[in-house]
Amino acid sequence: MPLHPEIATFLTTLPPAPEGPLDPVAMRAAEEAHVPPVEDRLPLHAVEDLTAHTASGDVPVRVYTPTAADRHGLLLYFHGGAFFLGSLETHDHVARSLAKETGLKVVSVGYRRAPEAAFPAGLDDCCAVTRWAAERGEDLGWDGTTLALAGDSSGGTFAAAVAARAHDEGFDRITHQILYYPSLDLDFDEDRYASLRENAVGYGLETAGLKPFNAFYLDSGADPADPLVSPVKREDLGGLPPALIVTAEFDPLRDEGELYGRRLREAGVPATVSRYAGAGHGFVQHFSWIPAYHRVFAETRDFLARS
Repeated sequence: MPLHPEIATFLTTLPPAPEGPLDPVAMRAAEEAHVPPVEDRLPLHAVEDLTAHTASGDVPVRVYTPTAADRHGLLLYFHGGAFFLGSLETHDHVARSLAKETGLKVVSVGYRRAPEAAFPAGLDDCCAVTRWAAERGEDLGWDGTTLALAGDSSGGTFAAAVAARAHDEGFDRITHQILYYPSLDLDFDEDRYASLRENAVGYGLETAGLKPFNAFYLDSGADPADPLVSPVKREDLGGLPPALIVTAEFDPLRDEGELYGRRLREAGVPATVSRYAGAGHGFVQHFSWIPAYHRVFAETRDFLARS
């Protein structure tokens, strides 16, 4: 099907890409300017800002409690933004919808970002908060069952990498990984995946923009050949948690996500790959108000319930 008409209309309103070097400070400010006031956000039983005191340092987290129940399963959420954008605020609505639809307590992680924090600072924060949540389960109201990881775009990179590192370190509490249009291969050679060519121009995220947008992360020491940077390059995917991988029809990153799902299944890991027709990269963050795309949260709920 063609690009969803409401997405297509929105894309016509976007200004041309800025010329010259990207300014992370200005781009972050522009993102934050579009965050709605608290009173206009989806209400939940409780939303609390905390500081996770971890081996990686003090990491800000936001905890979303969907109901008044004493105990819930936990979902650790890592926001996207090409490793230098995004925040607890810009993705607050995603975390709220995850909590409401899944019934899990969501812990959104305000990890350190490039370029100010060099690799692997952000990944270390996500790993450390995952362990912190398990260790502080009693205080967080964890019921001791589900401990899921979720992330969109570069947050999906972190979710996959955290799951892999935890497995290698013998930390076996993670039950699920949920990757929304993840960036799993930071080698942006256009010949690697057909979607890098097919969806190169006109769908929001463009193939030519991948290198400059990820440059802050790569220039900070992240090596695209490292499986913790490009999780699809991990040789042995056996033993990883069951996965839900959501891709978008018109996303340049579509094929690497779908390849990861196939490789997980080949390694004996239950993996569901769900491609959303008519969607481009970022639809969970930007277009989940469209009913056809809001169902991604119900799909997440159903995946968690059955696996």
